[in-house]
Amino acid sequence: MPPPVQYAKSGDIHVAYQVIGDGPLDFLWAAGAVLHLDLAWESPYWVRLFERVSSFCRLIRFDRRGTGLSDRPTAVATLEERIDDIRAVLEAAGSEHAHLFGMSEGGSMACLFAATYPERARSLTLYGAKPRWTRAADYPSGPTDQEREARLERLRASGFKVNLGSADWRHWLGAPIRDDPAFLEWFERNYRIGASPAAHVALSRMNAT
Repeated sequence: MPPPVQYAKSGDIHVAYQVIGDGPLDFLWAAGAVLHLDLAWESPYWVRLFERVSSFCRLIRFDRRGTGLSDRPTAVATLEERIDDIRAVLEAAGSEHAHLFGMSEGGSMACLFAATYPERARSLTLYGAKPRWTRAADYPSGPTDQEREARLERLRASGFKVNLGSADWRHWLGAPIRDDPAFLEWFERNYRIGASPAAHVALSRMNAT
């Protein structure tokens, strides 16, 4: 059975989180993209992953502000404001320090949290993270603001649907899940329920700050 969803308070934002397992160390997962705490338990792939990781630790998962079961902020939050989600969740879970895992956009949060609160970060592991999410003079490989806005416009035009049959998505998903109809149906539903259209836009702009 999935563990209960609980809430931590970060300023005026309620951040939903779950604690899985009761191992001797704490492992906080700062997820990327859009995930939904409850809906993730409907995917056998995610359940298997949660069970394996939580077999040796307390796995602490949370829905970032603007996604899943957490509050939707009314303004675009800075990265400094967003890392307070991690602080609030750790304190609510009774964790003094944890091993941090940052995935995709969650990597930016995990990095800044570890730099800001080094005494609370026992280790830092990143997957799919980037130095920044838009182009700059010292980071020419990122998209420009105009390219990012064009992508948002395409997302709006599609009705905020993901084209999981595209080459980019198939490469990102990898085998075998890109050819699993049940997983693809789950992924589309998770993407739709995990964040509203306005939240998808706000998240993209948060990453650009």
